[in-house]
Amino acid sequence: MRRAMFAIRVVAVATFAGSARAPYGDAAVPGAAALAPQEAPPCQGPEHRQFDFWLGDWEVRVVETDRLAGTNEITSILGGCVLLESYSTPTGYQGQSFNAYDRATGMWHQTWVDNTGLVLKIAGALDEEGRMVLTGPGVDPQGNEIVNRIVWTPHEDGSVQQTWTTSTDEGETWTTVFDGIYRPRR
Repeated sequence: MRRAMFAIRVVAVATFAGSARAPYGDAAVPGAAALAPQEAPPCQGPEHRQFDFWLGDWEVRVVETDRLAGTNEITSILGGCVLLESYSTPTGYQGQSFNAYDRATGMWHQTWVDNTGLVLKIAGALDEEGRMVLTGPGVDPQGNEIVNRIVWTPHEDGSVQQTWTTSTDEGETWTTVFDGIYRPRR
């Protein structure tokens, strides 16, 4: 029995060591990291840097009134593969998102969750004007199907404008949900 278990372990290590990655990370199989082929870091290409203009510690204000909406910290995590957003308001509202570029589809993806239970999944890419435009299906508070569109626009002064709009007619018309300007916190 001991010999059979040893043989299974040897086969498992040999199998996973021969692949680029073990199924649960290299730490799951001792020695696999040393045996894996050395590759360039997976998220260092220019397409993975397209959303880096959003990185920073921001004060977010409503464009129309200049009222403080909240603060937002955008950090690069997981070896530059993910942007982590952490948003909060003075009233206690909080939310976070993961933002990542998918090489297989050539698209950016965001998954947002907040302390009200909202889950928002959107995807898209940079447009010809250098704006990040992500869209996805959703449901409004009345239960109607909508399309969400969020556009991040970098400005020459280093600020970033975020405009969230929704459509109830599959993109024929849009209603602004939020229009905010991000400025570095002092």
